Amino acid sequence: MQFLDFEKPLEDLYHQIDKLKEMAEKNKIDVSTAVSELENAIAETRTTIYQNLTPWQRVQLSRHPERPYTLFYIEQIFTEFTELYGDRQVKDDKAMVGGMAMLDNMPVMVIGQQKGVNTKMRQLRNFGMANPEGYRKALRLMKMAEKFNHPIITFIDTPGAFPGLEAEERGQGEAIARNLFEMTNLKVPVICVIIGEGASGGALGIGIGDKVAMLENTWYTVISPENCSTILWRSWDYKVKAAEQLKLTSEDMLGFNLVDDVLKEPIGGAQAYPEEMAATLKQYLLKSVQELVKIDADKRVDDRIEKFSKMGFYEEI
Repeated sequence: MQFLDFEKPLEDLYHQIDKLKEMAEKNKIDVSTAVSELENAIAETRTTIYQNLTPWQRVQLSRHPERPYTLFYIEQIFTEFTELYGDRQVKDDKAMVGGMAMLDNMPVMVIGQQKGVNTKMRQLRNFGMANPEGYRKALRLMKMAEKFNHPIITFIDTPGAFPGLEAEERGQGEAIARNLFEMTNLKVPVICVIIGEGASGGALGIGIGDKVAMLENTWYTVISPENCSTILWRSWDYKVKAAEQLKLTSEDMLGFNLVDDVLKEPIGGAQAYPEEMAATLKQYLLKSVQELVKIDADKRVDDRIEKFSKMGFYEEI
């Protein structure tokens, strides 16, 4: 079990339990009462900590190394998942996964960014930062879903699109822009869920949907707090202040009408109870798909365009 810096009180309590159990095994004594008291203290401490999370703490939670990623949710929520590969132009991008699956008895196309569960896999997945071929693969799968009239579900979890020179040479900006245009006009229901980090165009490239939702301890904004701090203050030292000023939390996004729903996470975060989070997410997806398939395709497209056209604040002079 890994703990973040603000979870230090929890870490201390867990260490106390470990010491008690070690002492009980060594000396053959009963410590069940003391362990029970510590477990109650853990529950109370966890509730206190997670009721008062700052924006920066939510950013930290979204990056928790034990947080469930796209492939975990696919395994938990869907059946008969068949992964599809390649953009038919350059190669297969491992940072973007997708394929056909069954959501209960309904065929869907599920697409998402995958970070990797260990160091080797993170390198293979490029830490969830897709290249242009990743976005072109995603678009290919979306067009396939539209052809067969299957709803599309995307899971967003990326620190941003890959910023390397080779990605720009192969048209990173164009690939993302093309996805924005094409997703706006898809004739099938599109549901997008931010399950971790939602940074910049890397997130937006698979984020145009009839329903856009965020898990409670995720973030969604044009730039990461660290990069924002670097640009404004020439240092990463102001990342906490940047996180506050960016208004990037799920509550902020809902207040700005930039997302439609926020899915509450278990106390302790999605990484503490991943199966419970997956069950909550599945219920949301089922409900959303059932609502959207009842709407006429042309009206769905018009509503999608209108929703995104209304976003933002501006004043005409």
